[in-house]
Amino acid sequence: MRLAPPSIDDGRHLWALARDCGLDVNSPYAYTLWCRDFAATSVVARGPSGEVHGFVTGYVRPDSRDTYFLWQVGVHAAARGRGLARRMLDHIGDRITGDGLAFLEATVTPDNAASRALFASFARDRGAPLEWTPLFETRHFPQGPAEHAPEELVRIGPLAA
Repeated sequence: MRLAPPSIDDGRHLWALARDCGLDVNSPYAYTLWCRDFAATSVVARGPSGEVHGFVTGYVRPDSRDTYFLWQVGVHAAARGRGLARRMLDHIGDRITGDGLAFLEATVTPDNAASRALFASFARDRGAPLEWTPLFETRHFPQGPAEHAPEELVRIGPLAA
């Protein structure tokens, strides 16, 4: 897999992958805009033919300029179990620490064992503290056919450059 920043043309692929992975899906427009405006803080994993097998989207928090917020991680079903999510996270970690950022944050539902393990291994291997705190409660989300689970904030850092 080749890791690189996304291009505008990747927006539709990120949308489809998010849908297929069962992530909270945003509009195709949002993913396309993301690939334009936040390409420098995101990554896509491409197979030999250029197809998108995974992505990480994130941004530098405007009110906390030393903190990267990881918004979504998606890995195609055929590429799971091969360490691709961790490889993309390491890629982002190297990029943000190289830019002088000290913290990585994300939100995770309490039942998402895979994401919790991913962030725990990242923090451990980087020798960085990891802290979990409640952030969004069910009441913060609109009620629909399925109630949205709460989201806890994971904060990792400070990260060494």
